[in-house]
Amino acid sequence: MGEALSCLQCGKCCFVDLTAYAQEIDFKRWNAESRQDILSVIEHRHLVWSGDRLISADTGSVPLECPFLFGDDGRWRCSIYETRPLVCREYEPGSSELCPQFNIKKQRIK
Repeated sequence: MGEALSCLQCGKCCFVDLTAYAQEIDFKRWNAESRQDILSVIEHRHLVWSGDRLISADTGSVPLECPFLFGDDGRWRCSIYETRPLVCREYEPGSSELCPQFNIKKQRIK
């Protein structure tokens, strides 16, 4: 099967709003850590599901990326990496078609 792929820090997996996939365990952790900064950002986005996508209940706009994603010297980074949601912690490079390494991982599995 080969070695695990290393993240390219391209940000493609973060150009969806992964905070929508945050679980109760994430919210409990953020409350225990007194991370009102994170909770406030999520709460004020007012995102709702509309068919197969999230939209802002306030503006109708579609979020284009995770609100905690930022560019740094040509790479994309997470501003809450140490306490990022479980969905992000469990994500493996190449495990979805969003990742440019998807075909590499797919070939390794064959």
